[in-house]
Amino acid sequence: MRSVRFTIAAFVLAAFTIVSAQAQTRPAGVQPPAGGGAAPTGGATATGRLAIIDSSAFSDDKSGITRVVNAIKQVDAQFQQQKAELQRLSDQYNALVTDLQKKAQIQDPKVTQQQQDQAEQLKVQLERKQQDATAAYQKRMQEVLDPLQQDVYNSLQGFAQARGISIIIDVTRVPVIYAADSVDITKEFVTEYNRTHPATAAAATPASHPE
Repeated sequence: MRSVRFTIAAFVLAAFTIVSAQAQTRPAGVQPPAGGGAAPTGGATATGRLAIIDSSAFSDDKSGITRVVNAIKQVDAQFQQQKAELQRLSDQYNALVTDLQKKAQIQDPKVTQQQQDQAEQLKVQLERKQQDATAAYQKRMQEVLDPLQQDVYNSLQGFAQARGISIIIDVTRVPVIYAADSVDITKEFVTEYNRTHPATAAAATPASHPE
């Protein structure tokens, strides 16, 4: 279900959006940077008023948010049977088409037509199962990630408020031409979230999946 995974990957990235953490008014003495870029603040986590974050890193297997990574892996595991079934049908279809191409010129045209009909039926069956699996996978992933999305959002607000950050821009959603490393809080936030929200404390994900 590789194509499904890419779809869900996009969904995961879109699940975490721009966060405005504190008051909407700009503190005295802090002016917007020319051209809309990020202003050098001397360290966003200490005194900065604007920071950036890369939410795509939340689902990174090695350095992401453990709860998010585990949730995705759990859903993947729940759909292994459907993935295997789709692979079996795909292999069957490819083998049938390959055999048909080899024998079409030397066998009875009636047999060729039967094989073509069989291949077409198998193709339709495969496409329908792929669509059903994709829909079920997306639905299940949303059910699992929605509570995490809200929890991460709330934690990010608290993280920003504790560090005097007024605005966080998610570079996954908003193009940023330039930003100094000092305003990127991704790694620090992920580390802090994993420390305060250990994976062992996460709610258990049901083992069942949609048929």
